[in-house]
Amino acid sequence: MLRLVWGILFTSFCLYTGWVYLYCDEEAKTTENIHPAVTEGWNLWQQNNCQSCHQLYGLGGYMGPDLTNIARDSTKGKPYMYTFIKHGTGRMPAFNMTDDEVYRIIDFLEWVDKSGVSQVPAEAVHWSGTYIIDK
Repeated sequence: MLRLVWGILFTSFCLYTGWVYLYCDEEAKTTENIHPAVTEGWNLWQQNNCQSCHQLYGLGGYMGPDLTNIARDSTKGKPYMYTFIKHGTGRMPAFNMTDDEVYRIIDFLEWVDKSGVSQVPAEAVHWSGTYIIDK
């Protein structure tokens, strides 16, 4: 009897795995829907080690600000981001990038901005410091 149960479970697992492999959304498996400028910006982000100081989605370094939603900030925009990336600040060095490279990083940051938020609303944080998921 136990062999029959295990046989049914194994067969079900194999059928389900095959179904997922054959019929899952092909678009979800690829990055074709991501513009090449965004991919290039992501590569530049990594090559210049931006994540060592900056965060995306709350993950990364803590010296610079979280840049997940920098593009939607109404007080900032492409000129603001361009100036900081191209010329640096007191704490952030200038990386001597070309204008095209700077705009690729901006394209990447705009894509990140559209994909999520980094700040958890204050009402979703419990007094103990944990998140309240059902709000």
